[in-house]
Amino acid sequence: MVLWQEWWVWIVIGVTLAVAEVMLPGFVLLGFAIGAALVGLLLLIGLLGGNLYVLILIFALASLVAWIALRRLVGIRKGQVKIWDRDINEN
Repeated sequence: MVLWQEWWVWIVIGVTLAVAEVMLPGFVLLGFAIGAALVGLLLLIGLLGGNLYVLILIFALASLVAWIALRRLVGIRKGQVKIWDRDINEN
């Protein structure tokens, strides 16, 4: 069996990306971590085969959905960005 067909490899990738998210916050890597963990769990319970292209497609779609959900939950909130309407040097 090839290494990318093993469920634990995807879980390790997911945990590694989640740890990297702590070092580089921004909720970008967390979406990829959720996608990798989901692929690992689907491989573990036997819902996915070992085709690399299918695994990458599911990883990409799950990561995109997780990233969009995270942006909606913890993204920029209204009123968080200050828009300046006058210059400090204007009198």
